[in-house]
Amino acid sequence: MSDLVAKAALDRRIADIIRPTVEGMGFLLVRVRLMVSSRERKTLQIMAEQPDGTMEVDHCADLSRALSAVLDVEDPIEGEYALEVSSPGIDRPLTTLEQFARHAGWECKIETAELIDGRRRFKGELEGVEDGEVLIRIEEGLIGLNFEWISDAKLVLTEALIQESLRGRKIDPGAEGSEYDPDAFDEADEGDDDEDDSPEDEAASGPVRRH
Repeated sequence: MSDLVAKAALDRRIADIIRPTVEGMGFLLVRVRLMVSSRERKTLQIMAEQPDGTMEVDHCADLSRALSAVLDVEDPIEGEYALEVSSPGIDRPLTTLEQFARHAGWECKIETAELIDGRRRFKGELEGVEDGEVLIRIEEGLIGLNFEWISDAKLVLTEALIQESLRGRKIDPGAEGSEYDPDAFDEADEGDDDEDDSPEDEAASGPVRRH
């Protein structure tokens, strides 16, 4: 596994289809997920950003239009679906080693595919990357997690992170749904491995596609 941008086979196929367009427009592909709701409604969620980590509404709209055209031609998804293009948000997912290194010093939560010393979830301060391992300081001390073991990771929404994002002009502090809850990640979330209901700071939704 070279990154966590796309996990499911269909997500990886979609990522391969759209990556040339995303990168050709000067953006980095952060995550691709085809989500299916309890009512069987499909939403293709695509997260992207500029190399400096910013992503404005206009960027999302431009990228959404370009990707809509590509997906209409390649047609990788059966049936109707809605296209949603967004920035990664404040408590962003971490999907590459470069992102783990760039966000050293911030609190994060990491989930592994298999049990590591009897646990799959780790929460603490990122200490960077070394020899293919993500270093994180948890209560027990500094540990290294092989990147290949990681199934999900994201930053924790803290006041310090919010203030840093405000200084970088990356968020609207009054955006609907941007509630700060540092304790939201705990064992009670065990069943939500593939769900991500955190707020994104910029997003553009496309029309429902019918194929």
